[in-house]
Amino acid sequence: MLGAHLRRMREDANISRSDAGWAIRGSESKISRLELGRVGFKTRDVDDLLTLYKLADPEERARLLDLAQQANNPGWWQRYDDLTPSWFHSYLGLEVAADLIRTFEVQFVPGLLQTPEYARAVTQLGHAEAPLPTAEVERLVALRVSRQEILTRTKPARLWAVIDEAALRRPIGGQAVLRDQLEHLVELARQPNITLQIIPFSAGGYAATGGAFSILRFSDTDLPDIVYIEHLTSAVYLDKREDLDKYVVTMDALSIAAGTPRETENVLTTIIKTLD
Repeated sequence: MLGAHLRRMREDANISRSDAGWAIRGSESKISRLELGRVGFKTRDVDDLLTLYKLADPEERARLLDLAQQANNPGWWQRYDDLTPSWFHSYLGLEVAADLIRTFEVQFVPGLLQTPEYARAVTQLGHAEAPLPTAEVERLVALRVSRQEILTRTKPARLWAVIDEAALRRPIGGQAVLRDQLEHLVELARQPNITLQIIPFSAGGYAATGGAFSILRFSDTDLPDIVYIEHLTSAVYLDKREDLDKYVVTMDALSIAAGTPRETENVLTTIIKTLD
């Protein structure tokens, strides 16, 4: 957010990245990284840039300097940095800041909707070649449960999830774990900030041939939407307009192919009965 503000102010002042870098004893690339939010902020640097951009409003200056201090504070999720890959750290920060998350899943129930038992089974599945110690598994499960607090906080994030029916029939952790997970989804689907749709087998093929992805939207208009695509050993973050447009169109097509939110509870109940 702060980086986006600084970029807009620099452009409005018609100042190049090179000149801005010179003003804070840095380089053009440093300004680029600051504006993209990829490095920490020194309060002195931000103060110097605000002076360079001729910001005269003392309240706005104080607000932006406060943002600079906040940006350097570690998030709660950073205590799990030793267990999570570096490419995932940025997503955790984005997820906390998001106002709306639209996600499509093919193989698993989305992480924000998982029960602890289901999350534990998924975690162990992801490390089948080299099983993690029990303590590490439990910390990763705790991380996933903590992430879900964005759905119940004072101003909860909105989640719109589209799930392939196959993910809801795959007995991750066994049938008892799956049954509990599906019953949990029934309850979550009744929450006003959660929209859950299921693409039934009867729908045939659908638009997202590339697999699971998420689109994150933020309440601050200075922040662009982000598309997050996770791979086995890395992740991709997309924010270019042409990429965003493609994924938004694809997500809309998936929502059309899926059953309506009103049909979700009946679908889940039907699958639960097959587990008896």
